[in-house]
Formats: sequence, C-alpha cells, structure tokens
Amino acid sequence: MNPQASLIPDFDLSSRNTLALRARSRFGIAIENAAQLPILFAEAARRALPVRVLGGGSNVVLAADFDGITALMATRGKAIIEQREDVTIIEAQAGETWHDLVCWSVEQGLGGLENLALIPGTAGAAPVQNIGAYGAELADLFESAMVYDRNSGGTTSFTRADCAFAYRHSVFKEDKDRYIVLSIRLALPRDWRPNLNFAGLAELADDPALTPQSVMERVIALRQSKLPDWRLHPNAGSFFQNPIVSAEMAAPLLAEFPAAPHFPQPDGRLKLSAGWLIEKSGLKGFRLGPVGISDRHALVVVNHGGGQQADIAALANHVKSTVRTRFGVQLHEEPVFL
Repeated sequence: MNPQASLIPDFDLSSRNTLALRARSRFGIAIENAAQLPILFAEAARRALPVRVLGGGSNVVLAADFDGITALMATRGKAIIEQREDVTIIEAQAGETWHDLVCWSVEQGLGGLENLALIPGTAGAAPVQNIGAYGAELADLFESAMVYDRNSGGTTSFTRADCAFAYRHSVFKEDKDRYIVLSIRLALPRDWRPNLNFAGLAELADDPALTPQSVMERVIALRQSKLPDWRLHPNAGSFFQNPIVSAEMAAPLLAEFPAAPHFPQPDGRLKLSAGWLIEKSGLKGFRLGPVGISDRHALVVVNHGGGQQADIAALANHVKSTVRTRFGVQLHEEPVFL
C-alpha cells in the first residue's frame, strides 16, 4: 500500500452517513485489508493528522468538516467456520453490511440473528453499540472479535467478557479511539428457539411451522411499518437510548400513567421507553429548522434537507430538555457526534 496514493483528498461523506448531513474530510481512504491500518496510522502521524474510522455511517452525526483522515471499513467476507455440538460459529469481516449478514445466516438455515434484521450499519460497528431490537442483543450471540489496537499497533482477540457489554454499550465506546473491530464471530444455537418476547412477535408462537425466515420477515415488516426508510427520509434510526432509572424515579411517572411502557431490570431498576416519553412530551412530528422528530416514530430524528450537525445537536438538546422538564428523566443520544 502506498498511503499517499491511496488517500483521497477533499473526501465527500454526504452520501456515506444515513442522516445525509453535508460533510467532508480532508482525506478519505477505504480499508480493504487490515494490513493497511498500521501503514495508514504511520502516514497520519507523519502528517500530524487525526484518523477516525467509519462503518456504514448509520450511528454518527458528522461535522461539516473534518481536518484529518476518515477511514472507511470496506473489508468483506462471511463464512461458517465451526460446528460445535450446541452452536454454529460464523465469522464476518467488519465491512460486511449487518442486514446482509442476518439474511445470509437465515439462508444457511441458521437461527439467532433474525430479530436483529434491517438494522443499518456494518458487522464491525455492531459490537461497539451492542445493537439490539425486538428483545435481542448482539451480546446474546457474541463469541469473539478480532481487534486492532492503535496503542500497540497489533491485533488481539476480544471475548464477550472483554467487551464489557451493557445496554447499547461496550468497552469500545469507553476508549473509542483505541480499538478498531476487524471481524466478529457469532455463536448461533443449533437447537433454535424463537425469541418472541416482544409486541408484534408473540402471535407467531401459534405457528407450528415457524422458522428463522418467518420471524425475520415479521421483524422486517414491523420495522418498515414503524420506522421511516433512511434512504427516503434521512435518519440514524433510534436516536435516543431507552433510559434505565430507579424505581423511585419512575414512581411519579407510573402514578400518572400506569400503562406507560416499563421493563424491570435484573438490578431492580426500570427501563422506560424513550419514544413514549418524547411522544407524551408533544414532540412527535416536531420540527426545528431543517431537522425534526419523525411523525411516524418519536424516537427517530429526520433530516428534512440541508441539516447540519449543529441543527441535530440543537434538536437533541430541545428534546432532552423538554422530556426532563415534563418527566424528570434524562435522555441520552445513541449516535456519536464526530
């Protein structure tokens, strides 16, 4: 690799983030092989430029200009690598599209990932956020990841314990500039049992011919019925995390709204619905300049055209302030501002 020849100057990222924010980077580069990384970082050090790594651009809010190098993970490849007595181990390179990986696994006759269908982004980004939907999380099926350590300049394997997974969190978010996920391995159960513990899926339990394919199709239909398509209405999916609060903090809310969605956690706290809180605060469909809250789902921030990072930040702050004033609950964003 000749790093100077591979770097693309004045790199346009407007079509490489699902919020369709107008954004440019001083340089850009596609990473198609992990061997490029140490060479890239050496070149960046020589030029005294920062480097940031992007996957599918589905969980970021990009600034208009980045005076550095944006590296896009473009590695490809997925395969069944091991059959154990109880699980099948599959591996995917970081640049693989997550939804394509889910569909491929189902086509192989493997269950486990179907509840996570249609989540935008890449396989390499999935453990960073510990993606989850419809009662399932990546951590439930995670086996290991091969990771590049920018501090040491080498690669290492991370187990599930190493990743310190929590709700929409992992060790990769704690030290976000240090580790780059190169590939992931997932353990899919050979004795598949559907996860139907979510509204919209429970009625499938009466289907004697239920398969991972049919569950995946229902999940896709549910997501498409509720969430705006980012290709038509630019968005970053669920913009706010569902807050987890103490029972004492939730008490006033549940006294006023006994039917408000709330989910007990193992530690005694309660997970609330951020979308419900936003909608009950009167913000569904709310617009602030060129951006706003979707009129289809209160958890989704939409760029109606021409929005910038500052517009998204102003809207997010308004939503957080309004919900905090109305319910005393603090919301936190899921996407990362870069």
